[in-house]
Amino acid sequence: MEHQHQWFKDSRYGMFIHWGAYSVAARGEWFANRERIPKAEYTDRYVDQFKAENYDPESWAQLAKEAGMKYAVLTTRHHDGFALWDTKTSDFNAAKMGPERDLVAPFVEAFRKVGLKVGLYYSPAAWYQEDYPGYFFRDWPDESDWKSPESRSRFIDYYRCQLAELMTNYGKIDYLWYDGCAPEDLQLSEVNEQMLQLQPDLLINLRNGEPGHVKICEQAIKAPKEDVMWEACMTLNGHWGYHGGDDCWKRPKEVIRMLCDTAAKGGNLLLNVGPKADGSLPDATIEILRESGRWLSVNGDAIYGSDRTPFSWVNWGKVTARGNKVYLNVLFSPGEELCYSEIKNRVLFAKYLSTGEPVEFEQVGERLFIRQLPVPLPDAIGITIELELDGKPEEILAQTSYWIPE
Repeated sequence: MEHQHQWFKDSRYGMFIHWGAYSVAARGEWFANRERIPKAEYTDRYVDQFKAENYDPESWAQLAKEAGMKYAVLTTRHHDGFALWDTKTSDFNAAKMGPERDLVAPFVEAFRKVGLKVGLYYSPAAWYQEDYPGYFFRDWPDESDWKSPESRSRFIDYYRCQLAELMTNYGKIDYLWYDGCAPEDLQLSEVNEQMLQLQPDLLINLRNGEPGHVKICEQAIKAPKEDVMWEACMTLNGHWGYHGGDDCWKRPKEVIRMLCDTAAKGGNLLLNVGPKADGSLPDATIEILRESGRWLSVNGDAIYGSDRTPFSWVNWGKVTARGNKVYLNVLFSPGEELCYSEIKNRVLFAKYLSTGEPVEFEQVGERLFIRQLPVPLPDAIGITIELELDGKPEEILAQTSYWIPE
């Protein structure tokens, strides 16, 4: 299993894509629930207006590749229950309504074509499905909220059939990304076992029971204590689905800081983009991903295939590691000299990762001094210094406190 899913640990960076009929409203992906919109109104005002007229998944794939991402996950069906493929379970799908075509197949083909791994997001919740307990819940429904045992049974058949379609109709799928919740008595283990029979190499996140492989944290970077595969899913602004009024964009430096943080803790960053209803991406999204991708193109060795580091926090950036290499990702200039007092090993060599140029350094006891750093930093995002050590990185003193500034 370890070798089978090594691609995930080597990737460290992926693109999350929230896109659906909710994109028409440009108020995020939860607005129908928050505004208590009936299905007929949702269908008329949003589903029927969702045309995807400028949908070009090849441009998405090229951007993801340029950004340095190694895989992508598309919301094939969010909590509203509107499927982006031609499901046989319901007419509430993009092949029968709105765009009137399958939107999943071109996505899978485009991302495979550029060599990226393919993930499909699926929410077991379905607000507008007739057997679902209800779409106006403020908390997720529980087992007592089913309308009847028969409705529960029908709903299980419905969602199992949809998942089987996704795992059968599009060739090899690398990652099944569950989200949302419905009452927990949904035959979770049986469903996941079925998906693994259909896709033996499938990676499954741990949001819909066992068996699964990847722990998830959302809108926060919180590494599990145990050394397992994990992923932080984060938005590029404050919303998952497209929100026309949200201009609180993260800068490229913040994207790289998040990426270094997850890599240092042995995890992946799944960074979300929210295309507009027509399929085009906001200009800010494109600019941010391209700029952070430029940094990765010369400093990517500090990220891809990284190991979980033993080191504590620093006040000038983030520290990552791989094998006997340690990477000082200097995102905030410390001036002409940097003192790093965490490494127990002997440092054999130091260089700027982007150019290969040697870096002047001196170890004095437990302190490593990096000297003659350029001021200001030549890259607005930051610079990375690669240290070659005499063995596996070891810390001088372990971090044990619960309070760690980030």
